[in-house]
Amino acid sequence: MGAPARTSNHPYHHDTIGSMKDLNAASLADVKRWFADHYGAANTTLVIAGDIAPALAKEKARAYFGDIPAGPPVARQQPWVAARDKSTRGEMVDQVAQVRIYREWNVPQNGDAELPLLDLAASVLGSGKTSRLYERLVYKDRIADAVSVDIEGFALASMFQLQVDVKDGIDPARVEKIVDAEWQRFLKDGPTQDEIDRARTRAHAAFVRGVEKVSNQARMLAEGQVYRNDPLAYKQDLAMLDAATRATVLAAAKKWIGKGDYTLTVKPGTPDPAKDEAEAAGLAAAPGKPMPVLPPTYEYKTVKSAIDRGHGTPQVAQFPELKFPALQRGKLKNGIEVVLAERHEIPVVQAKLLFAGGYAADRGRKLGSASFTAAMIAEGTKDMNALELERRTDRIGMNWSSGCDLDNCAASLNALKSQLAPSLALWADVVRHPAFRNEDIARLRGLWLAGIAQEKTDPTQLALRTLPPLLYGKDHAYGIPFTGSGTEASIKALSDADLRAFAADNIRPDNARIVVAGDTTLADIIPALDRVFGDWTAPKSALKKNDLPIVLAPAKPRVYVMDRPGSQQSVIIAGIVAPSTMAPNNMQINTMDNAFGGLFTSRLNMNLREDKHWAYGAFTFSQNARGQRPFMLYAPVQTDKTAESMAEMLRESQGLVGDQPLTAAEIGKVKASDVRALPGEFESARAVLSSLQNIVVYQRPDDYVQTLKARIEAQQDSAVNAAAKEVVKPHALTWVVVGDRKQIEKSIRDLKISEIQVLDADGNVVH
Repeated sequence: MGAPARTSNHPYHHDTIGSMKDLNAASLADVKRWFADHYGAANTTLVIAGDIAPALAKEKARAYFGDIPAGPPVARQQPWVAARDKSTRGEMVDQVAQVRIYREWNVPQNGDAELPLLDLAASVLGSGKTSRLYERLVYKDRIADAVSVDIEGFALASMFQLQVDVKDGIDPARVEKIVDAEWQRFLKDGPTQDEIDRARTRAHAAFVRGVEKVSNQARMLAEGQVYRNDPLAYKQDLAMLDAATRATVLAAAKKWIGKGDYTLTVKPGTPDPAKDEAEAAGLAAAPGKPMPVLPPTYEYKTVKSAIDRGHGTPQVAQFPELKFPALQRGKLKNGIEVVLAERHEIPVVQAKLLFAGGYAADRGRKLGSASFTAAMIAEGTKDMNALELERRTDRIGMNWSSGCDLDNCAASLNALKSQLAPSLALWADVVRHPAFRNEDIARLRGLWLAGIAQEKTDPTQLALRTLPPLLYGKDHAYGIPFTGSGTEASIKALSDADLRAFAADNIRPDNARIVVAGDTTLADIIPALDRVFGDWTAPKSALKKNDLPIVLAPAKPRVYVMDRPGSQQSVIIAGIVAPSTMAPNNMQINTMDNAFGGLFTSRLNMNLREDKHWAYGAFTFSQNARGQRPFMLYAPVQTDKTAESMAEMLRESQGLVGDQPLTAAEIGKVKASDVRALPGEFESARAVLSSLQNIVVYQRPDDYVQTLKARIEAQQDSAVNAAAKEVVKPHALTWVVVGDRKQIEKSIRDLKISEIQVLDADGNVVH
């Protein structure tokens, strides 16, 4: 959206990645000189976090880093907010589905005492359904599809940012007028005490959840040291958060976000880079003079090291045992199965109610029924609307969500242990007693249709909407857009009766299982769940199950082109139907997938990115499924290299199952990577809960995770290559290419892979 300051000499004046002109002009010598000037040891912060004693950490740091030269002194830039006094604005066009309004104020840097106060102001103004702007623009007036207000913090200055997605057909000026009115009301009266308390509770709960992961702990310490010369600076932020009052938040808001904004309106259309660059160059310069650049004050001494760096990086010969809790099982009074994994690192309990069905249950219904029903569950119960529901969750620091994937729908809970009882009660109420009010359906329908429109502006989402019906056929339960959002026609036709019917058939206790991970025990959680779910009875109607017939590979390849005029690149996706996630050789299939296109060093990526430089990345991926899953090759590439990239993807596929099978080294690299990643895979209760879900859904043994290392290492190269031949069928690939048809169609035809058919954005053949 732009930098905090538009003065030509401010360090934040330009985009972080730079301009193509500068990047193309940079020489190898320039890059080396930058590295030598800035990557000295004395300009480095090293954080070691995790299961290691401080003495050992210091010893290892000294041994491996202590002899590295300090490097040249690097002067430190000082804070320079460059706040503006006047309001300015600009306009641009881009390939977006609807008008989007950005508004930005330059505010103080990380560590400033007023930044936590502004964080609270941002939360009250635009974080969540009960924020001032969301409630007014989206919920009440229904003239916007999304609203957010947040702060992007940096070392020299920060950005206080508003973003509004304007509902199609609404005058953006009307939206801006209401934003201004709400903004001025906030600046006049300030936040209420309830708003402050709820925002503060959300912030504390987010901190507790965040510090569970070692990576977050390390990042927090590093940012404190690098930006504020204090690794424990987060404690100051928490203290300032606790000390905030209505008056202090209002004073900070008046000072920093009462004037001096820059508004950017982005409209749908074909972008003109030259015009946008000129617009950016013409922005009003921020007043003020830069703060001085201070020289470094550190003293740095190297120490001798016995490490022999001539042999490359240290060899890792031993790996810690994977720590994963033993699963415990129980049942509620009504028969709902409960699976628990205890994790007592932080006082948080996470749970998921799993309902078989998912997008696949849309078969025979209006497409999008599953996801829309799950989303409507969040819109309130019979006794409270969505806003009151949100307020209650905020007050107890509860997070919850509902949604679907291909085979399941789920309602997820993340509760502070101290608030577990009220959180469970609220969670059960929304799942068991959804309101499905017509006014809420109408409001969500508008948001949903805007989301589908946005999917159709994104080449990758567009291809994922289109490819599954081609792979499975439109009569198959999986022959639907894999976004799960349905179509415009189906969503417009959905009624409250449709949603109630879907819920009656799928959101029911005889179709439910509960997985739990966190700071609780089976003896505690079963009675707690029984109190809110134990008396839930199933309807008299029979439980329906999805029929997933076997799909055969097509006899020959197919090629489809989707026209996106003016696109700067082409997105290539080639797919085929592969065995289920429940297949006996699922691990070998995944290993093959990673070696062929799943890792950065995989064949596809090394070819198209590292060797040819035609793509930023080229990969393979698949989606978990109880039935046959899709296996896809994916590459966003330069427009002028579209056909050549397809040819390379086809050649690599043919070699994989032909005269260039995966080597022992390629397979060994994936196995080693998978084993070495295991100790860090399950450091959060959320990751543990995800594994529990997979164990339950895909009928895996309870010790599945604990035995992963041995099973990964035991894979035979021959079995991995056999999996490649079972999955990858070059002669049967279905290709979908999204790009500028005028520039790519002829060269694709010249490949003679197949006759080309042109599809519209709904997947219909138009040529």
